[in-house]
Amino acid sequence: MARIAVIGAGAGAMAAAARLAVAGHRVVVYERSSTYGGALGRYERDGFVFDTGPGLLRLPAVYRDLFVKTGKEPLESCVRLAPVDPASRHLFADGTDVSLPNASRAGVVSALDAALGAGAGERWGEFLGRAREAWDRTRRPLLEEPLWPDWQVLARDPYPALKQRRLLRAPRRADTLGEVAAWELGGGRLGTLLESYALEYGLDPRTAPASAAVLPYMEQTFGSWYVSGGMRELARAMYERCVARKVEFVFGAEVTGVREKDGRAAGLELADGTVVAADHVVCGVDPRALEPMLPGRELWGAERVRPSAGGAPSRFTVLLALRGHRPADAVHRTVVHSPDAAGAHAAFAGSHTGTPTVTVLRPDDPAVRPDDDHEAVTLTSTVAPHGPVDWSQETLVRRYTEDLITAAARAVPDLRERLLWHEARTPAHLARATGAQGGSVPAPSLAGAGARFLHPSNTTGLPGLHLAGGWAHPGGGLAHCGMSGALVAGLIVEGEDFRGSQ
Repeated sequence: MARIAVIGAGAGAMAAAARLAVAGHRVVVYERSSTYGGALGRYERDGFVFDTGPGLLRLPAVYRDLFVKTGKEPLESCVRLAPVDPASRHLFADGTDVSLPNASRAGVVSALDAALGAGAGERWGEFLGRAREAWDRTRRPLLEEPLWPDWQVLARDPYPALKQRRLLRAPRRADTLGEVAAWELGGGRLGTLLESYALEYGLDPRTAPASAAVLPYMEQTFGSWYVSGGMRELARAMYERCVARKVEFVFGAEVTGVREKDGRAAGLELADGTVVAADHVVCGVDPRALEPMLPGRELWGAERVRPSAGGAPSRFTVLLALRGHRPADAVHRTVVHSPDAAGAHAAFAGSHTGTPTVTVLRPDDPAVRPDDDHEAVTLTSTVAPHGPVDWSQETLVRRYTEDLITAAARAVPDLRERLLWHEARTPAHLARATGAQGGSVPAPSLAGAGARFLHPSNTTGLPGLHLAGGWAHPGGGLAHCGMSGALVAGLIVEGEDFRGSQ
């Protein structure tokens, strides 16, 4: 039985902890805040309940696998999952309104033809066919296996972009998702639709590789799911599963150092001076925090991906408490598209000009409202992190809150008349809650673009020190965090013979 110390109690860290405990190891999780869950936060007031992190679950099979392999009770015995149908409603600047069904390629094609004109659905369907090829080529190396030592082979984009023939000039292929949107989908509303999937994950479609096409493919193939009571309930279920497997949690424990002995990780140092001995250390937070803890130690080297030096975009969230019942025909998730490129891409320029693209979540869930005469609504937009933008400025927060409410009023026409109160959650809030630099939110790992969109592997240059969570392979997103936990557990339990999840 090995002693394993885990830094952080986010989803990836808890996924690793539960699996390691079942394998017979003694696992202790050290969390600097007073609770578990990381980005899976919750805000409650006057009987209203809101998620302050992800609002929907994709690839639920990741967490079904976790619960099957760590206990007798399956996931659905611990939380209630419901498919979101339609998966999303899209409101475009010209007033076009289209609702896309959940996990139905034929249904999506039909809906796009009806809303955008004959041929639009077929064009989108052909694009998804190419996206599936990219998914098939990268599913194992990017999601189910530890990052290869020769990770540079993933620098080549797996998306089979179409050749764009040009008069008297060599054919060209799309290198970025934005170019796929323009050249293969013809721009316009179909292009805007595609780009919105990148924006949701904090990716700039103008620089994200064409392989980001796997993001809409995943959603439209495997569906979107809602956890009754909010996504915080999934964090609760994971915490309770860890406790049931004898994982120990120490809250209010800030880790300030990693101990090294005989060339391998040997434990932790806490802010109160406590020294913790361990045979393995799992870092479930931003790995850049490790560098000052191990001065002079090369953690990455030529054979490993280094953590990104720049801050990833963050999220600006507005929580709305509304009087009046939720209409029966209300859609759970609506994307209100920006009327201009400046607003859609402002987060990546470090500015906030123009109207942003806003996601509106309206769950039909009695657990998140005081009674049926009220409704809880969450608005979210991708923004620059705290640092490049000073999100402590009250004037900026008020202005951006107003921008989001104005955009959301297109999806909820009587919003302002029904509004009781609102609460803004900025990247500065997220930074304090999770410890992530500037409140940044990591995106999933993607192949292509010279491997710039990969995350550090789950092992480091210090034997016994492993990385889990959204800042490590295979990157951000709730499903990806769960996969990282499975990979770390496999590497510790099976060692170098581990070849990936099944």
